[in-house]
Amino acid sequence: MSPVIGALARHAEQHPDAPALQGHDSSLSYAELHARVRRLGDELHASGIATLGLLADNGIDWAVADLAALSANIPCVPLPAFFSAQQLLHAIQNSGMNAILTDQPQRVNELLGGAGQPLPLQSSGNLTALRLPVAVAASRLPAHTAKITYTSGTTGQPKGVCLSREAMEQVAQSLCHASAAGMADRHLCLLPLSTLLENIGGIYAPLLAGACSCILPLQQVGLQGASALDVGVMLQAMHAQRASSVIMVPQMLHALVAALGMGGKAPDTLRFIAVGGAPVSQRLLAAAQQFALPVYEGYGLSECASVVAVNAPGANKAGSVGKPLPHVKLRFAGDGEIFVGGAVFEGYLGQAEKPDNDGWWATGDTGYLDGEGYLHLTGRKKNMFITSFGRNVAPEWVERELTIHPVIANAAVFGEARPWNVAIIVLRNLPGVDRDSAVAEAVAAANRSLPDYAQVRKWLLAAEPFTMQNGLLTSNGRLRRAEIWARYEPAVNQLYGEQQ
Repeated sequence: MSPVIGALARHAEQHPDAPALQGHDSSLSYAELHARVRRLGDELHASGIATLGLLADNGIDWAVADLAALSANIPCVPLPAFFSAQQLLHAIQNSGMNAILTDQPQRVNELLGGAGQPLPLQSSGNLTALRLPVAVAASRLPAHTAKITYTSGTTGQPKGVCLSREAMEQVAQSLCHASAAGMADRHLCLLPLSTLLENIGGIYAPLLAGACSCILPLQQVGLQGASALDVGVMLQAMHAQRASSVIMVPQMLHALVAALGMGGKAPDTLRFIAVGGAPVSQRLLAAAQQFALPVYEGYGLSECASVVAVNAPGANKAGSVGKPLPHVKLRFAGDGEIFVGGAVFEGYLGQAEKPDNDGWWATGDTGYLDGEGYLHLTGRKKNMFITSFGRNVAPEWVERELTIHPVIANAAVFGEARPWNVAIIVLRNLPGVDRDSAVAEAVAAANRSLPDYAQVRKWLLAAEPFTMQNGLLTSNGRLRRAEIWARYEPAVNQLYGEQQ
């Protein structure tokens, strides 16, 4: 049996009235959650659903649907609501889902030209069930696939990462251990549940521990679309839910630290803030420490069922992304590339690329383990560039130093085969601040912490923020470097032409 479903049944028997899920205006005890999951799982199985799509805002119904699919051994395909129509249609057709649970039935029917047919399910809560026609070109799922999580990858066409139940639950169990989760915890979901990290860390891990997962609509935790954040709303939700743990991407932590610096107050119930999804500046972590925020940086990939390593209480080392989780195996190539084993994906849907025959996955990230067993990242293998002086530069390193400064929201650094580096900078909206002088000061401060070959000599201001909607960010906040370069190459070349 699934360890998560087994834990749910055990807690339902031993602690039936303990809170399992807390929503906006309702909650479910462990006994109630177990009963709903079992009923919906039976209905899904009886309806002949082979692969289930899930397109909905965060809420109790999303969690019940996901757990029911897990219980019924039906592959589930969480769909990000911020995907474009083209991306959603690709994922629906590529995965071969023959049913979907959604709070956006009109959107789905518009995508499919009205081909979705109502499917009567009594236990789906406020989600509408639609039976879908299976696309002729649908890809065949790899064996053992329990979930397909779509990542935006390096192109606009999302890639389906096929994960087994064993891999996901192994990570959830290791996370539960590493974070010292317990029954008294209240985890507040700040990221979309369609994000694998929140799905596993925000639902599966708390349920294994017998804790409560607080799942509010995304607007009620301050998140709109893929990247717009209202930090005041986020703080209010953390207080109202008495959150003991949350998962954040770096921009959320940056906004939280800024809010506390302006007089905000973090809830004293917080004991574990996991931050990951993109590189985190050490200065940002130091700033968080000044406010006594219990922040723990981690590292992972969808291909490794989310988390690979994480800092934790009693094992937290600045400059590292923590110790590998107990189930993880690591090895390093001669160029520093990290290979991960222990809980890896089954392959990309419809593509030949997959882990090697021994179960190792080449991450594309570079790094090393120090003498105490902590993992350190040095960059992305494919992002590394070489200056005309022969120096290797990991742009993420420089970008982390730039974005710690309040005026800089984001930055992309380039310098391949050039004598010095250029940054494309996205500014924050700070009223009353002289932009040019503020940026000059921020770049100068970052440069003071960098060796000369990694310093930024010139910069230009981006015409608009980097977002997923304009194709310049991935869904987890990573830069789409090729797309940014294509858009700004003429302006960058002009900078180089001004000073040789």
